[in-house]
Amino acid sequence: MTRPTVLLTHGVGSTIEDSFGPLLTPLSRDHNVIARDYPGSGATPAEPLTLDRLADRLVAEVTGPFTVLGFSTGSAVAVRIASRYPDRVTGLVLTAGFAYPEPHLRLALTLWRRLVESGDRDALAEYLTLMCHSESHLATNDVPAMVSGLAKWLAEDPTPGVLHQLEMALAVDVRAELAGIRVPTLVIPARADALATPGHSRVLAEGIPGSRLVELDCGHAVAVERGPEWAGLVLGFLSSVAGG
Repeated sequence: MTRPTVLLTHGVGSTIEDSFGPLLTPLSRDHNVIARDYPGSGATPAEPLTLDRLADRLVAEVTGPFTVLGFSTGSAVAVRIASRYPDRVTGLVLTAGFAYPEPHLRLALTLWRRLVESGDRDALAEYLTLMCHSESHLATNDVPAMVSGLAKWLAEDPTPGVLHQLEMALAVDVRAELAGIRVPTLVIPARADALATPGHSRVLAEGIPGSRLVELDCGHAVAVERGPEWAGLVLGFLSSVAGG
């Protein structure tokens, strides 16, 4: 029996491992997982990006039909893929995503870009820790250690093309494509998300006919705060799509 294929589309300033870490092992048990870092993430050379170019590049790695799991900006990438390849996409899971950057998110992305440009890695680590984690998660963890760990990760330059990626995110607008999506779709907002606030996910859910919305009680760093629960939602959805 052929294993169903899932394509992962990660967030900007991130990698597959960073965005989807706790999903990778459970997904790979019963699925063919296509997981490629964007240009400018991991070992993939950086280059200027557009949503169309990135969508085409990722789909070129896939054979046959597939479901797309998009996280953060990767949700907009997933929508664009479904719009450009409607005969191949069989389902969408859009987590902590957005159809376009509303003013709050636009300001957050713009400040992120300024901090990258400043070269102040410690300030960037503090900012991302604040924006990506819920208040309850910060209250029950060693925040200085979290910031230090993130600063160390950033020092390893895991996303040398982050400025190109942020420019792409600031230009995202897939609202006009939502009504044309005709595949089963699960939208998962993070209830305490200070970056892509839950209203962004509601735009996706309200725009895609027949989509289902299920919240997770966490911040933007879903993989860190609610990894097992997130994996359960995704695997349940994939099972229902396969069964249907």
